[in-house]
Amino acid sequence: MEFIIAHGTLILFLACAFGFFMAWGIGANDVANAMGTSVGSGVLTVRQAIVVAMIFEFCGAYLAGGAVTETVRSGIVDSGVMENTPHLLVYGMMASLLASALWLMIASTMGWPVSTTHTVIGAIVGFAAVGIGVDAVQWSQIGNIVLSWVVSPLLAGTISYLLFRSVQKLILDTADPFTRAKRYVPFYIFLTGFMVSMVTFTKGLKHVGLGLNMPTSIALAVFTGLLVAGIGAALLTRIQPSPEKDHRFRFASTERLFAILMIFTACAMAFAHGSNDVSNAVGPLAAIYSVVASGGEVSATSAIPSWILLLGAIGIVAGLAIFGRRVMRTVGEKITELTPSRGFAAELGAASTVVLASGTGLPVSTTHTLVGAILGVGLARSISALNLRVISGIFTSWIVTLPAGALFSIMFFFMFLGMFGH
Repeated sequence: MEFIIAHGTLILFLACAFGFFMAWGIGANDVANAMGTSVGSGVLTVRQAIVVAMIFEFCGAYLAGGAVTETVRSGIVDSGVMENTPHLLVYGMMASLLASALWLMIASTMGWPVSTTHTVIGAIVGFAAVGIGVDAVQWSQIGNIVLSWVVSPLLAGTISYLLFRSVQKLILDTADPFTRAKRYVPFYIFLTGFMVSMVTFTKGLKHVGLGLNMPTSIALAVFTGLLVAGIGAALLTRIQPSPEKDHRFRFASTERLFAILMIFTACAMAFAHGSNDVSNAVGPLAAIYSVVASGGEVSATSAIPSWILLLGAIGIVAGLAIFGRRVMRTVGEKITELTPSRGFAAELGAASTVVLASGTGLPVSTTHTLVGAILGVGLARSISALNLRVISGIFTSWIVTLPAGALFSIMFFFMFLGMFGH
């Protein structure tokens, strides 16, 4: 307690540095879940994907990241257990940030698409169970979160499967797919604009001081969706069929129309990813800030300053720009062969799942979500369309991630305990 009061500024400085490092790791690794499909399908180059993601990851993290942050910060560890030892909570959250950041840096260097949600939750559970006591962990909350790791890929896979099947039925399996695509693609663009607008208006704008009721939010979301669809339709009119290319590949001209749509879904997925995954960096940081700002008081809930979300958003963008290419290529090119129509279904299915989770405050893994979405699209064609060897490798990295986060966190927790004292 005395150490926190006397050295609050030092603790907060270290926590901000570790939180930024963690956000950097999220940008470097997990951004592949937002932009990998766009790169793999050839719609965007790596450089273009980075620019798009920088804008929408930042907006998602800053505008819509607060609801999930509350769940990660106060839902995993029972704050009441540490009321008389707030310094242990501070050490543990600092250890969790540093451990998660280190594992993400290792995974990104190796090109492994791991779950940042797994990493940070494993880290928090590790320090709490070993460093404080098994009772410090709210195991009922962990059960709900573990359930989301199963539900999210299944939900994303189902949505993506149904989306791609609708594309096949309405467009690809018809006599004139190009003309049908021009008719139906604006509707898919509307769905994308409406979905992202709803989470922004209902969950996000409260963080910038503007709250809207549900009828107003729905009306604005419909208007935004129509506006985006109108812009998309205008862009579609510029694309004309190419008989020569269609002779070599029947859907060549049609896929060009879906390439326009994928630009919109890429923005939606980047926004959804930023809104959900910023919590992994700023959740522990918000807990540290709460204890330091109150002079050692441990509370289950507290307001999250906007500058903490801003720090996380900037960190994600920095990691993405500097080190995001490796994992992006792994996800975009090695799981299955993607075309714009397939990538659209995967991105919109994954984005819908992540946005729903972010709106309800449940931290899902975007890695699990996108892989589930890609599996759904692949199964809509056939299981032979999937690279099962790569998928099994990704599953293995998921299994390793949680214990790795826990092990590093325990190590750093006792290191801080030795440095700063009991």
